[in-house]
Amino acid sequence: MKLVRKDLEKDNAGQVTLIPEEPEDMWHTYNLLQVGDSLRASTIRKVQTESATGSVGSNRIRTTLTLCVEAIDFDSQACQLRVKGTNIQENEYVKMGAYHTIELEPNRQFTLAKKQWDSVVLERIEQACDPAWSADVAAVVMQEGLAHVCLVTPSMTLTRAKVEVNIPRKRKGNCSQHDRALERFYEQVVQAIQRHINFEVVKCVLVASPGFVREQFCDYMFQQAVKTDNKLLLENRSKFLQVHSSSGHKYALKEALCDPAVTSRLSDTKAASEVKALDDFYKMLQHEPDRAFYGLKHVEKANEAMAIDTLLISDELFRHQDVATRARYVKLVDSVRENMGTVRIFSSLHVSGEQLGQLTGVAAILRFPVAELSDQEDESSSEED
Repeated sequence: MKLVRKDLEKDNAGQVTLIPEEPEDMWHTYNLLQVGDSLRASTIRKVQTESATGSVGSNRIRTTLTLCVEAIDFDSQACQLRVKGTNIQENEYVKMGAYHTIELEPNRQFTLAKKQWDSVVLERIEQACDPAWSADVAAVVMQEGLAHVCLVTPSMTLTRAKVEVNIPRKRKGNCSQHDRALERFYEQVVQAIQRHINFEVVKCVLVASPGFVREQFCDYMFQQAVKTDNKLLLENRSKFLQVHSSSGHKYALKEALCDPAVTSRLSDTKAASEVKALDDFYKMLQHEPDRAFYGLKHVEKANEAMAIDTLLISDELFRHQDVATRARYVKLVDSVRENMGTVRIFSSLHVSGEQLGQLTGVAAILRFPVAELSDQEDESSSEED
């Protein structure tokens, strides 16, 4: 993302002009937009024209509109963003108050104005415009007959290809059908890797599977690469890292990212740090439940006691339509940071973010046990009895 201009007042009202440069920037833009903001961008509008003879025709005209945002639609697979709203600035083709939908796309500038730019939104702009935040991890999660080729970016896990091949069982004395099907499956996975993984950007490719599938696959892939003199794969051989996963489904990627060998290799990527934070939370919940809280009320109570060491919160909560509720989450984030706590904002498009969403979207690891909340619960439940 490229920051063209930033005009903010002392009260944090103002506007920012940005140019999204890659598909992931559309996800950042989706998180910046809120209902009630004003968005200015160029768009195409169908305009009816009447000739001197009275015949009516219609032309598609490119014009710049400023909309008051009413609805935002994001397609995570295509990374497309559509914003619907009413026109709030004079335009020769579109009446004031008329509805229009702007489709934001990479490499097209837009200006976003808000009455209040909060700390979470400003931090997202900072991250989106910093190239160091771009991710560089790919993963192949596989089992016999099923493989997912994914790209793990700081904000989402994108499934780029799903390979499914029916593999017959081995029969006594005749394994040829099984072996041929397995070879065909491996070949399709190799093709998917070459098609969807950009080795100039990616610095590590995780190959995760149960059993010996990953070893057999990697042996096959590099043997074929030597035979066919595939320089792309041979030059990037050191980037492939084999790890265990329980299955070939996308959700098994979380286990692969938790592997200590992977965490040390990817220590500087946001995805790995999110997974580690969630893993630490679950361990704490298991061994010291008084130091692991989830749910907004409980986490706020722990924050009042200045007990939060790490706050885990889903970016989905900052897209809440109710301004007061959204402000409550922003206030919590700011307060934890003021108290020298760490804040990890999880992407709802990551497998780790989806898991956090099942825990209400907000959780905290505490510096010290806060037993009062558990006691209060026990008292209230005994009173109800």
